[in-house]
Amino acid sequence: EKAATPLGAMRVLEPCQLKPDSAETERILIVLDETITKLEMTRLIPRIIGSLERFARMLGPEITANLLEHQKLSNEIQHLLASPGAEETLRAKEQRLKCSLRQILRLFLANPLLCQGLKYQVQVRASPADVFIKAFVEFRDFMLEKLLTSPAKEREKIQFVEEMSLKAEQNKEVITALQAELAAAIQTQKEEMERKDKMIEDLKTSMEHLAKDRKAEIQQVKKEGEKQQEKEVRAAQGRCARLQEDVQHLRVQFSALVQEHRASELLLKKRKCRAEVEIENWIQKYDTDMAQKQATFEEIHAVYTEEKAQLAQLMEKHALLLQEYSQIEEERKMLKQKEEEELQEQARRNRAATRIQATWRGFVVRAFFKAKLKKAKAKAKGKG
Repeated sequence: EKAATPLGAMRVLEPCQLKPDSAETERILIVLDETITKLEMTRLIPRIIGSLERFARMLGPEITANLLEHQKLSNEIQHLLASPGAEETLRAKEQRLKCSLRQILRLFLANPLLCQGLKYQVQVRASPADVFIKAFVEFRDFMLEKLLTSPAKEREKIQFVEEMSLKAEQNKEVITALQAELAAAIQTQKEEMERKDKMIEDLKTSMEHLAKDRKAEIQQVKKEGEKQQEKEVRAAQGRCARLQEDVQHLRVQFSALVQEHRASELLLKKRKCRAEVEIENWIQKYDTDMAQKQATFEEIHAVYTEEKAQLAQLMEKHALLLQEYSQIEEERKMLKQKEEEELQEQARRNRAATRIQATWRGFVVRAFFKAKLKKAKAKAKGKG
């Protein structure tokens, strides 16, 4: 019990009372807490899918549709597992199932109030997943304790525990040795007294047997026995007194050790009280900081919600403009194609007109020369 006092005093800071003291620690804890929330929600998903009609209004159409798709993929994978020779399809389905699960968890984490409501309403039986989640929570507490304990404090804590344990063990050994010596002394005294009592009884018996024949001798022996008895009693009393002094001395030493341990215990209690006050101050400071950060977060979240709504409107407008742009591009493409066709037709007509004109000019020239040739022949015949 004395050894347990310093060890108990060193367990002032439990993991559930520790608070992060840096941004890196807080980020690590946020990741671990989100992982725990995802594990818990993953554990609830089969029960939610089994009672989807009951939770459909609470979940909303988007989450319900994703859950239905997830159930469909699960059924398909179960069917593929029973069918040999479909490993490639099975891998593709499993990849889709993982993506679906990530999407569902992303939607759940976007709505913390919905997650809390589902945890209270969905009844889940005990399963091996509970053991894993509990182990992960213990891992999170262990990581928090390790992150908030510096190496110097850890070494100081270990050294203090070792020193106090060694001191308590030494005190325990001393007390055990003293108690053994006291018990041995008491046992020795008791055996000596029993031996003397037995001797006296034996002497009395002998005296009774010899009383009739040797009365005078018996009286003398009795006197000598009484003298011897008184002498032995005085010696025994002296030894008892010495033993009592030794016992008193050992009791004084024991009281001194008890006082020393009580002083150590009082010092540790004072340290514990100071640590508790300091922890309370840090908790109040943390609550104040978190309240300010929560207010800031709510303001930023309100601005984010408004900007998100504006973004949705702009996306809708962008979609409409994109559709109009596509129509205009299609019309431009058709007009360009039509113009190219008209230009090709115009070029074809120009080539045809050029050919017709060339043919016509050739015909006119040939006709002119034929007429001129006929006239020349007619003149020649007239002259002849």
